[in-house]
Amino acid sequence: LKVMETNINTMMEFVLLGFSDIPKFHWFLSGAFLAVYMIILMGNGIIILITRVDPALQTPMYFFLSNFSFLEICYVSVTLPRMLMDLWTQKGNISLFACATQMCFALMLGATKCLLLAVMAYDRYVAICHPLHYPIVMNHKTCIQLVAGSWISAITLSLSFCGSNQINHFFCDIPPILKLAYGDIFVNEMVVYIFAVVFVTVPFMLVLGSYTRIISTILRLPSNTGRTKAFSTCSSHLIVIVLFYGSAIITYLKPKSNQYEETDKLLSLFYTILTPMFNPMIYSLRNKDVTEALRKFLPKSLT
Repeated sequence: LKVMETNINTMMEFVLLGFSDIPKFHWFLSGAFLAVYMIILMGNGIIILITRVDPALQTPMYFFLSNFSFLEICYVSVTLPRMLMDLWTQKGNISLFACATQMCFALMLGATKCLLLAVMAYDRYVAICHPLHYPIVMNHKTCIQLVAGSWISAITLSLSFCGSNQINHFFCDIPPILKLAYGDIFVNEMVVYIFAVVFVTVPFMLVLGSYTRIISTILRLPSNTGRTKAFSTCSSHLIVIVLFYGSAIITYLKPKSNQYEETDKLLSLFYTILTPMFNPMIYSLRNKDVTEALRKFLPKSLT
């Protein structure tokens, strides 16, 4: 009974190991991740601001982009501040409730991100493949409905734990937590796979279908100028999709094994932190409308 009581008390909290295996670099990592967080907040914040104030960006494409930037800020804020605190204090203790809350929000926002990327691909499909119908199909009401639908997603898991309470990860994610569960976790693993299929694979297939039609339409355009202009409107979005979906699909659908723990952390670091930092750069550097809006906005904001 004492052993059972000790296990129950121990499992009231977890320990996020994070980057504790390289303690000599914790100050360097703290500074680097703090800089990354500031870049993410500033970069995505500027995207949100210019798409609101610039009349040339009042289109469905930039409406979705501003929502995507806001989602990126929310998504990274679920994991990065906690990781920075753990690096500063050199303690990774997190309560069971806080861990469950972080995991729930990370999954909800991750699912929303997948769905919103699919919506943005559909927007480009209508704009390029059916340009005459674009103002009718992608009207303001439809855009709001698509964004609202993307934000409505959730998942709940119920697990029992025993043995170690150490999570070899920098935030509470399903794959590393499942490794601590005991008993028959087949149902929970099936929930994870169903979640991955519904919210990752299905949207990815929709994106793939949309871009297959888009590329086919672009290749049939008569002039090189038309093809270049059409492809430039969706190339930024395509790069973001490859970066995010590539790492997410590998993380959630590959076989679970302890030998992949360090790889899991690197992949998670890539799609939770690095892609939100790169996305504003990708959209601003590869989009003439955004760069032109920035040229007009930045001088005004500095004066």
